[in-house]
Amino acid sequence: MSISKTDRPALILIDIQKAFDNLEYWGGQRNNQNAESNAGELLNLWRVNNLPIFHIKHCSSNPTSLLNEVNEGNEFKDIVKPTDGESIIKKNVNSAFIGTNLKELLDNAKISKLVIVGLTTDHCVSTTTRMAGNFGYDTFLVSDATAAFNKKGLDGQDFSANLIHETALASLNEEFATVVTTDFIKQNI
Repeated sequence: MSISKTDRPALILIDIQKAFDNLEYWGGQRNNQNAESNAGELLNLWRVNNLPIFHIKHCSSNPTSLLNEVNEGNEFKDIVKPTDGESIIKKNVNSAFIGTNLKELLDNAKISKLVIVGLTTDHCVSTTTRMAGNFGYDTFLVSDATAAFNKKGLDGQDFSANLIHETALASLNEEFATVVTTDFIKQNI
Protein backbone atom coordinates (compact mmCIF):
# COMPACT_ATOMS: atom_id res chain seq x y z
CA MET A 1 0.00 0.00 0.00
CA SER A 2 1.08 3.54 -0.66
CA ILE A 3 0.16 6.77 1.03
CA SER A 4 0.43 10.45 0.17
CA LYS A 5 -1.23 13.68 1.27
CA THR A 6 -3.40 13.63 -1.86
CA ASP A 7 -5.09 10.53 -0.36
CA ARG A 8 -6.26 12.79 2.54
CA PRO A 9 -5.48 10.11 5.14
CA ALA A 10 -6.83 10.54 8.64
CA LEU A 11 -4.48 10.56 11.61
CA ILE A 12 -5.99 8.55 14.47
CA LEU A 13 -4.31 9.32 17.82
CA ILE A 14 -5.37 6.67 20.33
CA ASP A 15 -5.38 7.23 24.09
CA ILE A 16 -2.31 9.44 24.40
CA GLN A 17 -3.35 10.35 27.91
CA LYS A 18 -1.58 11.35 31.13
CA ALA A 19 -2.56 8.14 32.96
CA PHE A 20 0.04 6.25 30.93
CA ASP A 21 2.83 8.20 32.64
CA ASN A 22 2.25 6.05 35.75
CA LEU A 23 4.53 3.13 34.90
CA GLU A 24 3.88 1.19 38.11
CA TYR A 25 0.13 1.18 37.52
CA TRP A 26 0.57 -0.40 34.08
CA GLY A 27 3.25 -2.97 34.89
CA GLY A 28 6.46 -1.13 35.70
CA GLN A 29 8.18 -1.19 32.31
CA ARG A 30 7.41 0.52 29.02
CA ASN A 31 9.13 0.50 25.66
CA ASN A 32 9.44 3.15 22.98
CA GLN A 33 9.86 6.25 25.14
CA ASN A 34 9.72 8.48 22.04
CA ALA A 35 6.26 7.31 20.96
CA GLU A 36 4.50 10.49 22.06
CA SER A 37 7.06 12.81 20.48
CA ASN A 38 6.80 10.88 17.21
CA ALA A 39 2.99 11.10 17.40
CA GLY A 40 3.37 14.83 18.06
CA GLU A 41 5.55 15.23 14.96
CA LEU A 42 2.91 13.51 12.85
CA LEU A 43 0.15 15.61 14.41
CA ASN A 44 2.05 18.77 13.46
CA LEU A 45 2.52 17.42 9.92
CA TRP A 46 -1.22 16.75 9.65
CA ARG A 47 -2.01 20.26 10.92
CA VAL A 48 0.37 21.93 8.45
CA ASN A 49 -1.19 19.96 5.57
CA ASN A 50 -4.77 20.49 6.79
CA LEU A 51 -5.46 16.75 6.88
CA PRO A 52 -8.17 15.07 9.00
CA ILE A 53 -7.31 14.40 12.65
CA PHE A 54 -9.18 12.28 15.20
CA HIS A 55 -8.16 12.22 18.86
CA ILE A 56 -9.39 9.11 20.67
CA LYS A 57 -9.83 9.34 24.44
CA HIS A 58 -10.35 6.32 26.67
CA CYS A 59 -12.93 7.14 29.35
CA SER A 60 -13.02 4.14 31.64
CA SER A 61 -16.32 3.38 33.34
CA ASN A 62 -14.34 2.07 36.34
CA PRO A 63 -14.28 4.93 38.89
CA THR A 64 -10.88 3.81 40.26
CA SER A 65 -9.19 3.70 36.84
CA LEU A 66 -6.64 6.38 36.09
CA LEU A 67 -8.47 6.75 32.75
CA ASN A 68 -11.84 7.58 34.33
CA GLU A 69 -13.02 11.09 33.45
CA VAL A 70 -12.90 12.21 37.10
CA ASN A 71 -9.13 11.58 37.20
CA GLU A 72 -6.40 13.86 35.85
CA GLY A 73 -4.98 10.85 33.99
CA ASN A 74 -7.92 11.07 31.59
CA GLU A 75 -6.50 14.27 30.10
CA PHE A 76 -4.58 14.23 26.81
CA LYS A 77 -0.83 14.63 27.08
CA ASP A 78 0.25 18.17 26.22
CA ILE A 79 2.37 17.06 23.25
CA VAL A 80 -0.76 15.94 21.36
CA LYS A 81 -3.42 18.15 22.94
CA PRO A 82 -6.29 18.78 20.48
CA THR A 83 -6.87 22.25 19.10
CA ASP A 84 -10.19 23.83 18.16
CA GLY A 85 -11.90 22.01 15.32
CA GLU A 86 -10.12 18.68 15.80
CA SER A 87 -12.43 15.75 16.43
CA ILE A 88 -12.39 14.11 19.86
CA ILE A 89 -13.93 10.65 20.10
CA LYS A 90 -14.60 9.28 23.59
CA LYS A 91 -14.70 5.51 24.08
CA ASN A 92 -14.92 3.14 27.03
CA VAL A 93 -13.80 -0.10 25.36
CA ASN A 94 -10.65 -1.07 23.45
CA SER A 95 -11.87 -0.22 19.95
CA ALA A 96 -12.34 3.36 18.83
CA PHE A 97 -15.10 2.07 16.54
CA ILE A 98 -17.36 0.49 19.19
CA GLY A 99 -19.94 2.78 20.77
CA THR A 100 -18.65 5.83 18.85
CA ASN A 101 -19.37 7.61 15.58
CA LEU A 102 -15.80 7.26 14.26
CA LYS A 103 -16.73 5.05 11.29
CA GLU A 104 -19.60 7.35 10.35
CA LEU A 105 -17.33 10.40 10.47
CA LEU A 106 -14.66 8.69 8.36
CA ASP A 107 -17.17 7.42 5.82
CA ASN A 108 -19.03 10.74 5.56
CA ALA A 109 -15.69 12.44 4.85
CA LYS A 110 -14.88 9.74 2.26
CA ILE A 111 -11.69 8.82 4.12
CA SER A 112 -10.25 5.48 3.04
CA LYS A 113 -6.73 5.65 4.49
CA LEU A 114 -5.86 5.78 8.17
CA VAL A 115 -2.60 6.37 10.02
CA ILE A 116 -2.76 5.05 13.58
CA VAL A 117 -0.56 6.07 16.52
CA GLY A 118 -1.01 5.84 20.28
CA LEU A 119 -1.19 3.75 23.41
CA THR A 120 -1.04 0.87 23.98
CA THR A 121 0.13 -1.28 21.09
CA ASP A 122 -1.40 -4.52 22.35
CA HIS A 123 -4.70 -3.14 23.61
CA CYS A 124 -6.58 -0.20 22.10
CA VAL A 125 -4.17 0.36 19.22
CA SER A 126 -4.35 -3.31 18.21
CA THR A 127 -8.13 -3.58 18.59
CA THR A 128 -8.80 -0.39 16.63
CA THR A 129 -6.30 -1.41 13.93
CA ARG A 130 -7.92 -4.83 13.55
CA MET A 131 -11.37 -3.30 13.15
CA ALA A 132 -10.07 -0.67 10.72
CA GLY A 133 -8.61 -3.45 8.56
CA ASN A 134 -11.81 -5.46 8.80
CA PHE A 135 -13.85 -2.42 7.77
CA GLY A 136 -11.68 -2.16 4.65
CA TYR A 137 -9.65 0.97 5.42
CA ASP A 138 -6.09 1.08 4.08
CA THR A 139 -4.48 1.26 7.49
CA PHE A 140 -0.94 2.27 8.38
CA LEU A 141 0.24 1.59 11.93
CA VAL A 142 3.26 3.63 13.03
CA SER A 143 5.54 1.33 15.05
CA ASP A 144 7.65 4.04 16.70
CA ALA A 145 4.63 6.19 17.58
CA THR A 146 3.07 3.40 19.66
CA ALA A 147 4.21 1.75 22.89
CA ALA A 148 3.39 -1.11 25.24
CA PHE A 149 3.92 -2.13 28.85
CA ASN A 150 5.30 -5.38 30.20
CA LYS A 151 2.86 -8.18 31.07
CA LYS A 152 2.77 -11.14 33.43
CA GLY A 153 2.16 -14.52 31.79
CA LEU A 154 -0.28 -17.12 33.05
CA ASP A 155 2.45 -18.87 35.00
CA GLY A 156 3.94 -15.64 36.31
CA GLN A 157 6.69 -15.15 33.77
CA ASP A 158 7.47 -11.56 32.84
CA PHE A 159 7.10 -10.58 29.20
CA SER A 160 9.03 -7.41 28.41
CA ALA A 161 7.31 -4.33 27.06
CA ASN A 162 9.33 -4.58 23.88
CA LEU A 163 8.33 -8.23 23.34
CA ILE A 164 4.66 -7.34 23.84
CA HIS A 165 5.03 -4.41 21.41
CA GLU A 166 6.88 -6.36 18.71
CA THR A 167 4.53 -9.35 18.94
CA ALA A 168 1.47 -7.12 18.64
CA LEU A 169 2.95 -5.38 15.58
CA ALA A 170 3.87 -8.72 13.98
CA SER A 171 0.32 -10.02 14.38
CA LEU A 172 -1.13 -6.90 12.72
CA ASN A 173 1.34 -6.39 9.88
CA GLU A 174 0.20 -7.31 6.38
CA GLU A 175 -3.11 -8.67 7.65
CA PHE A 176 -4.87 -5.72 9.27
CA ALA A 177 -2.40 -2.92 8.48
CA THR A 178 0.93 -1.98 7.02
CA VAL A 179 3.37 -1.34 9.85
CA VAL A 180 5.61 1.65 9.09
CA THR A 181 7.80 4.20 10.90
CA THR A 182 7.36 7.89 11.58
CA ASP A 183 10.07 8.63 8.99
CA PHE A 184 8.20 6.64 6.34
CA ILE A 185 5.06 8.69 6.93
CA LYS A 186 6.98 12.00 6.97
CA GLN A 187 8.65 11.12 3.65
CA ASN A 188 5.30 10.34 2.00
CA ILE A 189 2.99 13.04 3.36
